[in-house]
Amino acid sequence: MRLLKILVGLTGMAVAVTAQTTQPETRAVSLQDCTQMALERNLGLQIARYNPVITLYTLKSAYSGYDPSFSASGRHTFSLSGGGFNTSIGTNTPPTTLDADRFDSSVGGLLPWGLTYGVSGNLSESYGRTTVPFDSSSGSAATTLTQPLLKNLWIDGTRLAIKQSKIDLRKSDLDLRSTIISTVSQVENAYYDLIAARENVKVQEQALQLAERLAAENKRRVEVGALAPLDEKQAESQVAARRTDLITAQQSLGTRQNALRRLISDDYQSVHDVIYEPTESLEAPLQLFNLQESWAKGMSQRPDLLIARLDIERQGVQIRFNRNQLFPELDLIGSYGHNASGASTREFSDALGQMREGSRPSYYYGAQLTMPLANIAARNSYKSSKVTLEQLLLGLKNSEQGVLSEIDEAIRAARASYDGVGSTREARLYAEAALEAEQKKLENGKSTSFVVLQLQRDLTAARSAEISALAAYNKSLTTLAQAEGSTLERRKIDVNVVK
Repeated sequence: MRLLKILVGLTGMAVAVTAQTTQPETRAVSLQDCTQMALERNLGLQIARYNPVITLYTLKSAYSGYDPSFSASGRHTFSLSGGGFNTSIGTNTPPTTLDADRFDSSVGGLLPWGLTYGVSGNLSESYGRTTVPFDSSSGSAATTLTQPLLKNLWIDGTRLAIKQSKIDLRKSDLDLRSTIISTVSQVENAYYDLIAARENVKVQEQALQLAERLAAENKRRVEVGALAPLDEKQAESQVAARRTDLITAQQSLGTRQNALRRLISDDYQSVHDVIYEPTESLEAPLQLFNLQESWAKGMSQRPDLLIARLDIERQGVQIRFNRNQLFPELDLIGSYGHNASGASTREFSDALGQMREGSRPSYYYGAQLTMPLANIAARNSYKSSKVTLEQLLLGLKNSEQGVLSEIDEAIRAARASYDGVGSTREARLYAEAALEAEQKKLENGKSTSFVVLQLQRDLTAARSAEISALAAYNKSLTTLAQAEGSTLERRKIDVNVVK
């Protein structure tokens, strides 16, 4: 038994030490503080910031179509042919040996205006023996050019990829902007919810205090015989109900704390024991709404609309390319080079000497035409791209209509929320006055405990409703700014700085 007591004591000490080491830390934070922390540490934003970087690498890789390519090769060959009796001349033919060395190299590529070029050269030397020894060398060097005049003149596959990758990079920046707007809006809503939850805890604490005070007064009146025992039980029941409401409000406050923690930190475990105390209160400043101005902001600032317009621009580039592919290939072609050959007493000596002299030039120029007789693939690709453009235009119009409607609804909700703040404030003031008057009547024996309890509940509900209305109004302003695409402007956030 003694050992059990010792173990229980040690356990209690361990629990006490643990409780001390996990003492919650309280941090006072403003909405600006929370927004800044989210911009720096929100995991969703950190992930989204990689997208423009990846798209930029894709754009740079599209320029690889202009990278010149170099190739070089060298080889040695040997062959031996058997000799024998040649019946046509009636003599024996000796065996033939042949050794050959050859080196080839070339550089080629594409230029931004569609010109393809190639520079190539080779050297070879052959030596061996038939009836007599022989040794010879040869070589050539040439430049070849091909310039499209119709197909692939103003756009080709490489230029298409570059233009579309540039548009994709702009889209990626807008996607990041959209993510930032969404994150900042979530932080605002979470901050307002946290304030509302904290205020609601205070309301429930006040309600519990009122219920406990009435219960104590009723108990005293029952003891002196001025009140029936039923009134005491009703008051005690109210105390238990209010205590339950307080527990629920505290749990809701913890949930709101967690929601804010997830948004402003990338290490949830490190901030798990941090209690964030908002330094701001829920206010309802009068704001004038202008539907036309809000519509103009939405049309010019909404990232999703800007992305839809870039999709149309991107499709326009695709149509331009597909239209160009309808033309036949009409190319100017030309080549200029030097050849060399001769006997060689040293490796490649004659060939190299003649190439340096340039005594054996060769060239050609002309044009070549290649025309598919049906060109089915190109024609249908062009038609498909035009239909896709029409679909994108309708999609943009549909999105614009949706944005206009969304902004209209957001303004209506903000106005209604503002009106709700005024009405709930009045309801709360009336409830306070009614409870105060009824309590005085109860003290003078002109009312009942039941009526006072009902008015206490009404006051608590009115206070909670006012807090909810204030939070709803502030959140409606956040929703309106998000619908306009003006969240960053409203919060004075520079996207170029937070990247």
